[in-house]
Amino acid sequence: MTSHTYLTVKALTKYIKRKFDADTHLRDVYVKGELSNVKVHSSGHIYFTLKDEAARVTSVMFAMNARALKFTPESGMNVLVRGDINVFEAAGQYQLYASSIQPDGIGELFLAFEQLKKKLEQEGLFHPSRKKEIPAFPKKIGVVTSKTGAAIRDILTTLERRYPISEVVVFPSIVQGPQAAPSIVKSIEQANSLRSIDVLIVGRGGGSIEDLWAFNEEIVARAIANSEIPIISAVGHETDTTIADFVSDLRAPTPTAAAEMAVPSKENLMKNILSYQSACLHFVSKKLTDEKNRYKRAIESPVLATPEKLYRPFIERYVRAEQQLQRETNRLYRDKWLHFGQMQNRLMQLSPQKLIDQHYKSVQSITNQLNQVAFSTYEKHQQQFIGSIRTLEALNPLKIMDRGYSITYKDGKLVKSVNDVRLGDSIVVTLSDGRVEAIVEQVEVKEKGD
Repeated sequence: MTSHTYLTVKALTKYIKRKFDADTHLRDVYVKGELSNVKVHSSGHIYFTLKDEAARVTSVMFAMNARALKFTPESGMNVLVRGDINVFEAAGQYQLYASSIQPDGIGELFLAFEQLKKKLEQEGLFHPSRKKEIPAFPKKIGVVTSKTGAAIRDILTTLERRYPISEVVVFPSIVQGPQAAPSIVKSIEQANSLRSIDVLIVGRGGGSIEDLWAFNEEIVARAIANSEIPIISAVGHETDTTIADFVSDLRAPTPTAAAEMAVPSKENLMKNILSYQSACLHFVSKKLTDEKNRYKRAIESPVLATPEKLYRPFIERYVRAEQQLQRETNRLYRDKWLHFGQMQNRLMQLSPQKLIDQHYKSVQSITNQLNQVAFSTYEKHQQQFIGSIRTLEALNPLKIMDRGYSITYKDGKLVKSVNDVRLGDSIVVTLSDGRVEAIVEQVEVKEKGD
């Protein structure tokens, strides 16, 4: 019987992986297809499936390569992918390790531009309601651009020519390359920190879309949107359009045009001043002429020629009013004096002393009446009391005993009948001068008729 050697899954997978590693046709391959199941991991790695109508391959782009992408891969995009084919040993499957991804049919930068534009527009960063007004007469102007480019010379020359009284503060910035976007953001934030800049020009001269790309970065767009200083964008030539143009408070086609928009023209201001001066002189001259004519007419008017006619009627009205006031004052005085007399008489009648005397007499009269009634009542009750005493004395049983009568008690109770006692009972006989204790030895009942 033939003996077979069995491989482990790990050994088999390593063998297949060595085959992939040895195949030069699987290194640096170019594949096109449609993105599906795109997932961006928190680590920065991008996992996706690349497919066409007949097949699909699992793919991954590591964070170090993903950071170089100008756009965000999304499911449904047709793309051109460059990378290596190899085996993912843990899953036992081959997959494409992408080193670069480009949109198929449109440029990578154009796609990134459109994606960011759509995103910021949905957030409302382009809406006119959030645009700040550019001041008409700025005192201090900030410029964010390269200190060596043609743009700064054009801006400074234009500002000096149009509005030399303004102060210009330049914030040098890198405007091209990987470090451009952070440098521009830093300069915008520095300008805002000064709290004295009235308007800020942000831009650079012309160039390719790659040269201008820093002004299409999201961090630059958000720095412009968050700026408290009104910003004029001045990027490239008139045909160049960047995200910074959409989010800025005002877009200028060129750096020179931005300087012209930031300040008024010295010549136009002088023309306006001369025009205002001429208008003021004309107005003052006409006003003086009109006032002179009014003065002349006033001097020649009948009122000022004979001013006494103006106030004569008022003097007559004053005299009549004064006489009427005197009459009314006298009448009012008499009426008040008469009223005062009446009130004085009433007060005399209602004098407290008089009322006291009247009430005192009334109290004396009532007191006398009370004394008479009390004395009469006293005598009446005294007579009644004497009569009651006499009646009580007449009815007093003790008085009866003085005439020889006695009262008999048994056990403290009055004996009223012979039926109340029995032979041998102890009784007490009360007399007028004392009492006698006795024992009943005989009881005789009185018969009817006896």
